Amino acid sequence: MKSHPNKKFKFHNESTELKRFIGDDLSYPNQKNFLEIFDYLEVMEDYLFELEIRNYSRNTIKTYRSILNNFYNYLTNEKELHDDRLVLRAFKRYIRHLIRDKKVSQNYIYLVTVVIKKFFEFGNIHVLEEVKTPKRTKSLPKSLNEDEVKSLINALDGYDPVDSASPYSNYLKLRNKLILSLLYSSGLRVSELVTLQTNSVDLGERTIRIRGKGEKDRIVLFDDATRVLMEEYLEKRQFDSEYLFVNKFGKHLTPRYVQMMIKDYARVAGIKKKVTPHILRHSFATHLLKNGVDIRAIQQLLGHSNLSTTQIYTSVDMQTLKNVYDKAKLL
Repeated sequence: MKSHPNKKFKFHNESTELKRFIGDDLSYPNQKNFLEIFDYLEVMEDYLFELEIRNYSRNTIKTYRSILNNFYNYLTNEKELHDDRLVLRAFKRYIRHLIRDKKVSQNYIYLVTVVIKKFFEFGNIHVLEEVKTPKRTKSLPKSLNEDEVKSLINALDGYDPVDSASPYSNYLKLRNKLILSLLYSSGLRVSELVTLQTNSVDLGERTIRIRGKGEKDRIVLFDDATRVLMEEYLEKRQFDSEYLFVNKFGKHLTPRYVQMMIKDYARVAGIKKKVTPHILRHSFATHLLKNGVDIRAIQQLLGHSNLSTTQIYTSVDMQTLKNVYDKAKLL
């Protein structure tokens, strides 16, 4: 991470306006607040702009901005921020505040710590060097079984809307069914799905070219059932748009819309589990692994840089493990 070009704040070895932070000049007359000296908000904007240049996703930048703004708002209520020791204590109090008062998860504490430390490093502020990054919890991701996926995709089959202009018109039913089928059969992220362009789809090869996280390209597959749905959808689509999935205004859908739509379909299908686009992605990976697909192939389809990330996404039920174990015939 490059340091902020206009700020050179090395508390431990530079004789600057920040020498109060060094702690070796008790007679320093102007005990300026850390936020004034560091120019927190300006450096934050430079930092987020740097992340944008480095092709961080919009969602990631939005999350980083939220974390840094929340920390800034907390610091504005701190009266004593005149040296590095006090800033360090303020950070630790903030973490304690998140745990005790906000009841946030261990993984969120991990993220907050990483983001703020990286931000300080960008600004050449070294007061958090002694802070150790907490461990993340690795819980087994939830997924749907094959029958639940079928019920979800087919939830509105046989439903005939009386009013063709209703949200459940035949066109919308077809579009939403295709969305569900594509999310599951390809393992797409919802952010990838809503910005999917029509010219990225090859119906003959049943492939889609995806521009994923970090601007990395990959090819994903979809099954024959999804191809049939897509051919019908493209024939009946009501808008000529570069995007595959559009709303009634011809604009591409939002992740929020897809999330709410899936929730509604799960309710109609009688599925009691929480169902999200990400859970369909989990289910895709889990079912491939369960049916003998090599985990490295799954890694490629999901667009993961590290195999360890794919291993978190995949889980196999105990009966499948027992079957594989018994077939191995150790003796």
